[in-house]
Amino acid sequence: MSRSSRKSMHKIDWRCYARKAAGSMEQYMTRSLRVVLLAALMAAPLWGAAAQPQNYPTRAIIIVVPFAPGGLTDVPVRVLAAMMQERLGHSIVIESKPVGSGVVGGTYAVRAAPDGYTLFANSVADAQNLHYLPVPYNAVDDFAMIGMIVEGPPLVLIIDAKLPYKSLAELIADARANPKKLSFGTSGPATSPAIALSQLNSLGHTEIVGVPYRGSGEAARNVAAGGIDGAFAFYAQAKPLADDGKVRALAVATPERIATWADVPTMQELGFPNFDYRGFVGLAAPAKTPAPIVVFLNKELNAVVQSQPFRERMEALGMTVPADNTPEKLADYMRNETVRQGALAKLSGHQPLAPQR
Repeated sequence: MSRSSRKSMHKIDWRCYARKAAGSMEQYMTRSLRVVLLAALMAAPLWGAAAQPQNYPTRAIIIVVPFAPGGLTDVPVRVLAAMMQERLGHSIVIESKPVGSGVVGGTYAVRAAPDGYTLFANSVADAQNLHYLPVPYNAVDDFAMIGMIVEGPPLVLIIDAKLPYKSLAELIADARANPKKLSFGTSGPATSPAIALSQLNSLGHTEIVGVPYRGSGEAARNVAAGGIDGAFAFYAQAKPLADDGKVRALAVATPERIATWADVPTMQELGFPNFDYRGFVGLAAPAKTPAPIVVFLNKELNAVVQSQPFRERMEALGMTVPADNTPEKLADYMRNETVRQGALAKLSGHQPLAPQR
């Protein structure tokens, strides 16, 4: 065989070898990729399981509500608890601590073991308290936020229907002429009804006396019973009493009128600017509660609050359910609300305290 023929054969042999090697490498890479993908698929359930709390819950969960039964905070929490315990298969117990504008309940909850078995129903009062009371904890940093339950409803200025005032102007005129003659119920010194009354007194140059009750619902019922002259009550508490003719609504304490009560003017329309009082109810746990428990509770909370039965119950109370509902969103909301409440405290003539850090 000639030298040129041998060279040609060697070239052909190398090309065949290259093709065979490439095919073998492709088969190897395919087998390797299959192994990697199979391993990933097998591990995926383990990753999902790791995001779930271990052995939680195994017993009853307590939700501390820092206001009286039947109030703005209490009712949504009770509805949530009843629906969540059906999902979890364990009891959820409401523990009411309606003292000290919510600070007593908050203090109790923040000192509980961070194990997911003691939760706290927080609200706008927690942002307000920081500016008015010596609160022994930080309402944001000392809690692990879980998520918001509901937003709203707005405050409404109501008076005993037997009183002669047909408008806010008439009430203000008499209150100016007779200092400390009139009394309004509140739900504590640093709650929305109390702050709204303080702002009214400051802007209206009146001295309407605040009478603290365990909750805004209790205050509204005492207006209807004639025990006090009026109150800033939440829509869900005020509307039924007004429909029954027991109280008269003089103004809404938000920038816009209420669609289902359109004949009631706003405080701003009547010459009292910067009145924007609407509540919210959230769910939190003591700080250092394990992240998997917080994630799990947020998931369960959202499953309930986004359900049609829960939405319908809340809409009847003038409340709405948040769409994008994460622990981070609630924490941001609380921080922003703390700043806003500081401005309201100054507006009402109060010298705000420095919030705890």
